[in-house]
Amino acid sequence: MNAYVVVLAGFGVVVLLTAWLPMVLKELPLSLPIFCVALGALIFAFPELPGVMPHPGEELAIVEHLSEFVVIISLMGAGLKIDRPFGWTRWRLTWRLLGIAMPLTILGLAWMGQQMLGLSLAAALLLAGALAPTDPVLASDVQVGPPMDREEDEVRFTLTSEAGLNDGLAFPFVLLAIALTQEAGPTVIAEWFAYAVVWKIAAGIGMGYGVGRALGWLTFHLPNRAKLSRTGAGFVALGITCVAYGLTEMVRGYGFLAVFVAALALRATEPEHDYHQKLHDFAEELERLMMMVLLVLFGGAMTGGDLFDALTWEAAAFGLLALFVVRPLAGWIGLVGTDPPAGERAAISFFGIRGIGSVYYLAYAMGHARFDDGHLLWSTAGFIILVSIVLHGITVTPTMRRLDLRRKLAQRTAARA
Repeated sequence: MNAYVVVLAGFGVVVLLTAWLPMVLKELPLSLPIFCVALGALIFAFPELPGVMPHPGEELAIVEHLSEFVVIISLMGAGLKIDRPFGWTRWRLTWRLLGIAMPLTILGLAWMGQQMLGLSLAAALLLAGALAPTDPVLASDVQVGPPMDREEDEVRFTLTSEAGLNDGLAFPFVLLAIALTQEAGPTVIAEWFAYAVVWKIAAGIGMGYGVGRALGWLTFHLPNRAKLSRTGAGFVALGITCVAYGLTEMVRGYGFLAVFVAALALRATEPEHDYHQKLHDFAEELERLMMMVLLVLFGGAMTGGDLFDALTWEAAAFGLLALFVVRPLAGWIGLVGTDPPAGERAAISFFGIRGIGSVYYLAYAMGHARFDDGHLLWSTAGFIILVSIVLHGITVTPTMRRLDLRRKLAQRTAARA
């Protein structure tokens, strides 16, 4: 049987399921990612399937670029969703998660990686940096609605904005892990800080803002006959994403950060324009399709690629502690003293979903440096991603419904008072 024909037919099935499954699963305690992973695991469990599913570590370049593409499309969609104007006070919970919860998460995971898994400092820091960010792709179920949806409660807004910004801000720790494989010392740390923290973050924000504002002006503020928003073409979102990411990477900035900032800047040029809805819809559909493909391959890597060949009881315990203790505790500490009710703060802390971004960071780092226990890193991260997909996928719908109901009851009570 021709492998190409089988892959083509399988891709067609994935496309159809991308369109149909969200409606079918809407009322069930399942999510689209759970179904995709299960489908991939089932398909590639058959030894007669043409071709062989490789271990992710054997195809680093392909894994890196596929996951990279899905993440940047997701970041564009996340930025276009946000109605709330950018600001220090309005985004106060986001800054708490980025400035307090993320460093605590990285510190806790790196320490556990050394103590529980016996990893070197560089490998432990890489695993911690890869697992710290809330994934913008798999966290879509807890994000705000489409542009001008007017349903930006604190839980959804905080998780959306955190997922948009922390993928770029976790990169310095991944680069530090790469640097530590070469040598360690005050000079290395100083160079890392100047380049990976100061320059790359500043370049990401600056390039993203410049590209977003410039393309926003071209899209919405040219004379009416030439106004680009009149095209109504949603695939412009893909062009904006690639331009922002590509130009930023050319000047050695953080492209992930730039894409999200570009989306915010584009949205700010004409916040109420209907064209944002078309841009968002295209980005969301493309993201969902690519996410399904990658998660089917992830499921295939579990059964056909020996993704869990190095998984140990210690690594499984590490993963469960990361999901049930480290992130929730770090998130709760970061939100101490803030306004939201305890239930909402608990939801924000708990739904730090791990996913495609973690795959990208591991593939990127291992393609740029040699790390000991590479298979252990892949197995541990893969286990955490799998548990996160199942755990958060099952709990997100009832949890968000309950929070929404409590919020509406509180609003009615306040209105009557």
